Amino acid sequence: MTATLFGVAASVVAAGPVAAASDKPVIALSNAYYGNTWRHQMVEAFEDAAKQAKSDGLISNYFVMNGDGSVAQQNSQIAELILKGVDMIAVDAASETAVNGIIEKACAAGIIVVSFDSVASAPCNYQLNFDFEGYKAVQAEAVFKMLGGKGNVIQVRGVKGSAPDNSMFNAQQSVLAKYPDIKVVATVFGQATASVAQAAIANVLPSLPHVDAVLGQGGSDDVGIAQAFVQYGGEYEGKMPIIEGGGGTDFVKWWAEENAKNGYQTISVNTTPGIGGAAFWLGLELVNGGKAPKKMIMPVATVDPENLQEYADLPGGQIISPSYSPEWVKENLLSK
Repeated sequence: MTATLFGVAASVVAAGPVAAASDKPVIALSNAYYGNTWRHQMVEAFEDAAKQAKSDGLISNYFVMNGDGSVAQQNSQIAELILKGVDMIAVDAASETAVNGIIEKACAAGIIVVSFDSVASAPCNYQLNFDFEGYKAVQAEAVFKMLGGKGNVIQVRGVKGSAPDNSMFNAQQSVLAKYPDIKVVATVFGQATASVAQAAIANVLPSLPHVDAVLGQGGSDDVGIAQAFVQYGGEYEGKMPIIEGGGGTDFVKWWAEENAKNGYQTISVNTTPGIGGAAFWLGLELVNGGKAPKKMIMPVATVDPENLQEYADLPGGQIISPSYSPEWVKENLLSK
């Protein structure tokens, strides 16, 4: 069953009969927010893995539930999955803490829970995370060195209330504390979405002093930020601020064009939406008796001036990401 939406209401996808009797496991995804390119690719990665597993006879069925970003809706969806008797739930959480109660209920019902990307802190669940603070601190340091340690910056935050947003913001704050001559002149929320980030930047630019750099949080916010400055023009025409890239291929293409014209430089680092597939294969391994640490870290993707041209010809409208196979999961995530 499906319900069409784009980050406004819920969507539920079930492959095949809901109550199909089988000794094969049923795997589910509860994705709290569906309103940006990164989350769409993540869900596609999960679904691709699930379809492959079903075709290979490894699972009997799978469910995908996408939400509007609210804790209440995700709690309701996970409760529904508990009633369905699924064997494993992968959770991209609306909150690090507010969904812990329903996750504990799922664990008590014998369901394996793997939270990932935006993780939950319930002790019973496995966490498949990125080192948000680590890579964002490195990226901010790189930008501040390009600025020579002084200038005005805008911070563009991500999905409001999510664990990644808090982690990345805190990482940026820790680096800012070391650079007293870097001044934050505005902080806005971009929801990791090009159109939202573009509108947020356009709204504040007229009231700001000259902006030398923009700290983003990834997804497709990077190209939206760039377009806001392009459309504003004026002092930024031919001299754009250093905009942190978040892995969007549209941004990388724009960067490559600017680089060819005037030597524009920045750095792009992003979490990989292919984690959706990794979460699926990890969950299936755990259901089948595999062992893994309670906390695991996924790699990130980096584009810098050295490898820029390698990524400049990728199709637009995407987030840079590898796909993760069952073999990769066994080699890199399961306990040895």
